[in-house]
Amino acid sequence: MGTHRRPRQRAKGGGRARTAATITLAGAATATGLGGTTVQAAPQPTAAQVRAKVDKLYQEAEVATEKYNGAKEKADAAEQRLEELRDEAARKEDRLNSARETLGSVAAAQYRNGGLDPALQLALSSDPDRYLDGAAFAERAGSRQRATVGRVRKELRDIEQLRGAARIEVTSLKSRRAELKRHRETVTGKLEKARSLLSRLTTEERAGAGNRASRSTPGPRESLSASSQAPNSRAAAAVAYAYQKLGSPYVWGATGPNAFDCSGLTQAAYRAAGVSLPRTTYAQIDAGRRVSRSELLPGDLVFFYSGISHVGIYVGNGQMIHAPNPSAPVRVAPVDEMPFAGATRVV
Repeated sequence: MGTHRRPRQRAKGGGRARTAATITLAGAATATGLGGTTVQAAPQPTAAQVRAKVDKLYQEAEVATEKYNGAKEKADAAEQRLEELRDEAARKEDRLNSARETLGSVAAAQYRNGGLDPALQLALSSDPDRYLDGAAFAERAGSRQRATVGRVRKELRDIEQLRGAARIEVTSLKSRRAELKRHRETVTGKLEKARSLLSRLTTEERAGAGNRASRSTPGPRESLSASSQAPNSRAAAAVAYAYQKLGSPYVWGATGPNAFDCSGLTQAAYRAAGVSLPRTTYAQIDAGRRVSRSELLPGDLVFFYSGISHVGIYVGNGQMIHAPNPSAPVRVAPVDEMPFAGATRVV
């Protein structure tokens, strides 16, 4: 006798419920990954957003570049002071050795005559501290020897002071070099991020990134006109130099003659005019007399951003020559393309 099963009764609307559940589960499956975590496709930035981000990275890199330039200037100065101290110590050691040779001759004669003066024993000691601690014994030296012993004493003291100063400079130099390394890593990191972002753009889109409006390369007539309007011969020479460097590549930390960063270009231009400018933007702004934007003349240094992180050379008609960033060479551009922070007339 066959088994009779009662047919399963479907709930009202059951088909629609299962369909809705299936759709819901399918949607959940596509929206979740392993472990049930939600995976959402990140929206791709537009070309304009990429360009804005690249511009920001370039500006941040320039801030770090100026800090690098300042640290390098201080490290170079510390290294120079250290070399000068070492040179001076070497000269004094030569004089000390000469004086000791003189005392040695006297000591040899005294020894042959049966004794060595205590002051000479002290002066010929290889231990400067011991000599200085017992320098009072020098008073017992004969009148002829006393002056020589006094010179030895002075040279020893001077050498110890120089060595102490040199140790301070070594510490300072180590600190500056560590600071250089930090700023270098910041700069290279920013630039690498910018390059990575630019690689996502097409050639046409890339051309606009970090590359604000600029004028075509001016001719000799425009260069002569700008130089003739400069307030003095030094400014005129700096403007002429800047025109000669149009098209040179931007390289952070470079001061010419074939590549520049922004403050490196202004420093090189005025160096060619016989004027020594500080290395950094935030020092260059104080290297002359401040002038307002309405007073600008060719040769004036124009500065940008609140942190004074960018500089160019004004050439008249609202234009400047500057080294923008790694995406663009030295060029003529409008002064109003960046937030204006101030201007200085080099005197």
